[in-house]
Amino acid sequence: MDDYPLLNLFLTMLYLFLWVMWFFLLFKVVTDLFRDHSLNGWAKAGWLIFVIVLPYLGVLVYLIARGRSMRERDEKAARESEAAFRSYVRQAAGPQGGSGGSHVDDLTKLAELKDKGALSPEEYERAKAKILA
Repeated sequence: MDDYPLLNLFLTMLYLFLWVMWFFLLFKVVTDLFRDHSLNGWAKAGWLIFVIVLPYLGVLVYLIARGRSMRERDEKAARESEAAFRSYVRQAAGPQGGSGGSHVDDLTKLAELKDKGALSPEEYERAKAKILA
């Protein structure tokens, strides 16, 4: 352990961290390029070649030139994803009945009331038709 001092270990970990961050940033730029619908194919190809041939300079120039629109696309994607999730939850929850439960819950309560004798068969049928309508 004397051959590798603590400062060298710290620097190695720092370099590894920066290397991982660099790849994260590179992938973020490339995915943003393909997600952007405002650029045509030639512009995307040009940016991609620039990022591959001169990676550090290409990514930095991309972030300077298109960083704001990159953020806006991320925010738009997040809003669309949240809206899709909320729509899915509403759809999965199903239509709500009058008492806040689903139609199945309301029909179950009606059947229990009929079984207990609280509702006559005619009242049960009218309430069931109202729930199902």
